[in-house]
Amino acid sequence: MIRMRSRGARAALLWTPALALLLLSLPTIGAENAAPPDHACAANETWDSGMAMCMPSSMPGTNSTVVSGQFYLFGVLSDVPGPRGVTQFAAPNMFMLDIGRAFGPRQVLNLDFMGTTELWTYPYRGYPLLLQIGEERSNGTPYIDAQHPHTSPIMGLTLSDTVTLRESSTLKLFFAPRGESTDGPIPFMHRQSARDDPDAPLGHHVGQDVGHISSTVLGAQLTLGQVTIETSAFNGTEPQPGKVDLPLGPLNSEALRITYAFRPDHSAMTSVAHVQQEDPAYLGATSATRLSTSLYDRFAVDGATIDHSFVVGRINRYPHRTSETSLLDEGVFHRGQSDVWGRIEVLQRLASELAIPNAPLMGADDDRRWVWSLTLGYTHWTALGGSLQFGVGTSLTLDVIPSEWANTYGDRTPLTARLIIQLRGSGRLR
Repeated sequence: MIRMRSRGARAALLWTPALALLLLSLPTIGAENAAPPDHACAANETWDSGMAMCMPSSMPGTNSTVVSGQFYLFGVLSDVPGPRGVTQFAAPNMFMLDIGRAFGPRQVLNLDFMGTTELWTYPYRGYPLLLQIGEERSNGTPYIDAQHPHTSPIMGLTLSDTVTLRESSTLKLFFAPRGESTDGPIPFMHRQSARDDPDAPLGHHVGQDVGHISSTVLGAQLTLGQVTIETSAFNGTEPQPGKVDLPLGPLNSEALRITYAFRPDHSAMTSVAHVQQEDPAYLGATSATRLSTSLYDRFAVDGATIDHSFVVGRINRYPHRTSETSLLDEGVFHRGQSDVWGRIEVLQRLASELAIPNAPLMGADDDRRWVWSLTLGYTHWTALGGSLQFGVGTSLTLDVIPSEWANTYGDRTPLTARLIIQLRGSGRLR
């Protein structure tokens, strides 16, 4: 049976296309605006991984203003097998808007908004995804074998001040009641290597990009040629996906991230964060260290392009020192109107996280096991005019589950099939 949350869903499904039409009413700059760093950006712009689009580093005219926006909307019908499986429809989506205002030739003030309606376009159980965990519903029950909706409608709200120090050197100061702390890789919904994949990585909460929605973020970014250094203080309590709010909290956590661009198409990133956080899923844990290292590449081969990312994440929880590691490799091969894409994940999961009954231990209190997930997908794109694009595709995901957990899932290698449609576009007004 296909189920969808009815409360608010109808309004959300009307609201998201309306936002899309608003963005499309801006003079379009072409679909290449969604390209990776330095492929679409003009000389007075830089790529912003948090907003996933080109942002003005300087603008002509003392008081010039630029408004930029983009969106994507997925429609996904998932057929997940086994006792924990389900056939359901969900609509992951995101829309972003930036207003940039120049104050002199070297200073730009930006207000960035990132929104979603996933609270109303996801089923109550969440987006169906075996082996996924993280966050809780409004009634306190955890999302298990499902991806939680992102906080709706405000996923990010950031005010930043960028000053050009000299050629290829900038200093950016920013504050976000909800935004990206400076730890983890480029968030999955902004990575070009994941642009056709509606699934959140299983390692999202395992030292990877969970910090892309943090509360009360105060930070700075210094770019010196090929090196970018970012630091931030933030509140470690993760926003609750079932609440429509924008709370502020004390700055009790901190993060540092360094990026080195070998060439415009190749870069490496590493980060560390200490987070004050109590989580009912890990009784007694009061804080955690999140670590990540990631690589990003784009290759051009005979009229085709390959966008690729490799991510290693780790989380250590205290005081009991429970730790988990995750690895991810993903990419998109693009030629003409076709994208062939995929993702491989290898990571550790706790039986307690997945509510596996009577799971045997490997040692004293050690219920960790390695799990694997392999996804292969295809999307055919059609240009609808300007920057608007429509995609139709499908994917298969093969999960490899430990033998001790096979009874819970009914199989050691369940195969999930998805039918995927996608609408995306971008625009700019000067």
